[in-house]
Amino acid sequence: MMSLRPARAALALAAVAAVVALSGCSSSASSFTGTWGSSSSGQPNLTITDDGSFSGTDGCNAMSGKGTISGDTFTFGPFASTLKACDGVNPWLSRANTAKISDGDLVVYANGGEKVGTLAKG
Repeated sequence: MMSLRPARAALALAAVAAVVALSGCSSSASSFTGTWGSSSSGQPNLTITDDGSFSGTDGCNAMSGKGTISGDTFTFGPFASTLKACDGVNPWLSRANTAKISDGDLVVYANGGEKVGTLAKG
């Protein structure tokens, strides 16, 4: 007759692994939450909430939308933005497609994976 101990041990181990995996997801989500960049005039900034909503400015134009978090990547969904022209401002944040956290900073990438800028935690 076969013992149920190895099966119970495997089930308990699987349950612990699932909890650890889920904990990793929630900590990843919360790592994007907060304010990034500078509130100084002409500087980009972005605030991301727990549900993936974001708002901010590219340094000239206000922007807002909702993104998604999958693993270590924040993907910007469609967003609304004003369309003012501002002298001396590089509106790189308006090209945002995805973002990752690297060394405590939010690194922003355009469609195609080109790094377009970095925002420090505010």
